[in-house]
Amino acid sequence: MSAQSQSSIGSKPGQLIARIWHGVTEAARADDYADYLGRTGLRDCRATAGNRGVFVLRRPLGARVEFTFISLWESVEAIRRFAGDDYEKARYYDADRDFLVELEPFVDHYDVVAAAPA
Repeated sequence: MSAQSQSSIGSKPGQLIARIWHGVTEAARADDYADYLGRTGLRDCRATAGNRGVFVLRRPLGARVEFTFISLWESVEAIRRFAGDDYEKARYYDADRDFLVELEPFVDHYDVVAAAPA
């Protein structure tokens, strides 16, 4: 992922923050990783106060599969409840090292400037 940002995300009251992480697995292990991700990061993220939604995207890249994990948050404080004080670092679980081709050190954060509910 990109280097740690010095952003001023969440500077407007009531504005959602998107936290975006990427990971890549071998294609043969992608289904197992998707299941694992649902039992770990997705579950913990949704259970954290201040989380406003999670999307897990996946796309094939030849012999590998890329996952993009987008979580929506009401504040930086809410993100810290999930990720810890150093909230711009990626949060990994024990078995992530077994599944992922590399462990990106940082995530990206964006202010959500527009949304269209279904």
